[in-house]
Amino acid sequence: MDNNTDNLFHPSLEKTIMKMDPEDGKQIMEYFKAHALLSREKALLQASIREQKKLLVENAKLKSDIEQLRSQLQDKQEKKRRAGKASLSQAPPPNGRSLLTEQSSPKTADQPLNPSSSEGRDRRGRRRRGERRAPPTSEAFRLGAEPRVDASRLDLRVGRILSVRPHPLSDVLSVQEVDVGENDPRRVVSKLGGETHLEEGPLVVVLCNVKASKLRGVVSQARLLCCSASDDDVEMLVPPTGSAPGDRVTFLSYPGEPDRELQSKERVWELLKPDLQVDCRGVANYKGCAFEVKGKGLCRAPSLVSCTIR
Repeated sequence: MDNNTDNLFHPSLEKTIMKMDPEDGKQIMEYFKAHALLSREKALLQASIREQKKLLVENAKLKSDIEQLRSQLQDKQEKKRRAGKASLSQAPPPNGRSLLTEQSSPKTADQPLNPSSSEGRDRRGRRRRGERRAPPTSEAFRLGAEPRVDASRLDLRVGRILSVRPHPLSDVLSVQEVDVGENDPRRVVSKLGGETHLEEGPLVVVLCNVKASKLRGVVSQARLLCCSASDDDVEMLVPPTGSAPGDRVTFLSYPGEPDRELQSKERVWELLKPDLQVDCRGVANYKGCAFEVKGKGLCRAPSLVSCTIR
C-alpha cells in the first residue's frame, strides 16, 4: 500500500475498527484505503481531462489564427508578384534608348544608328532586372516545414526493472536490465543507483528512443525517468496501477507517433526537459498535459511534488 494512504484517515478510526473487530479490522482498513485511493485517482483524472479539453480548444483557436495569417501572407506576396510583373511589362520600348542617345549625342553622316544593338542592350537589361527578382517565398510554408518539437516525439513506455548491478568501472554508475515489452530487455546505465534505492521488480517510466551510447565501456540503450527536488531527493516516476511493460505513455494534447530515434544534433530531449515537471498534485506532466497510460491512469511521483523530471 502506498505510504500516502497513512494520512487518509484519522488514527482514531483505525483504533476504533480494530476494537470492534480485532480479527478483520486490518483488512477492513486496507479495503477503505484502497477505495479512498481509487476515488482520489478518479478525481485527479477528471480534473486533468477538463484541463486537457480546455487546452484542445485553445490549440484549435491558435491553428485557426495561424491559417488566417498564412492566407493573408500569401495574398500579400501574390500582390507583390503581380506588381513586379506589371513594372516589367511597363519597361520603355526597344528603340526608346536609341532615341534618347540620338538626342543627347547627335550622329554624323558617317556614324549611322544601330537600332539592333540598342534593342539587344535593352533586352539584356530587362533580363538582368528579371534575374535579380527572387521568387516569392512564404514564411508560412517555411514554418510548416519545421519539425515539431513536443513530447509526442518521445517514445515513453512502462518498464519493469529485472536486475540491478554495480557498474564494473565506476562507483557512481549502476547497470539495470529493464523489460519494456520487447523480445529482449534493455540495458540502462545510470547514476540512479547512488541517488535512489533501485530494486528488482518495480514498474518505471522508460525513454526508449534515445540513441544508444557507451558510458564507461557499457552500452546504455534507454533512459529511466525520475524526478528530483534536489540532488539528494530523487524518486523514480511510477506508472498507474494495472500498467504492464511495453504500455505507451502518451499526452492527450500532443498526439502523434514518436521518432524512431532521437537525433543528437536536434537536441530534442534537451529542448523538452525544461517543460517536464511534477505538479503540485504529484502528477508528471509536459506543459500541463499529464503523462498518461490510456485506460489505466496517470504517471506520478511517489511523494515529491512541484519538482523537475530528468
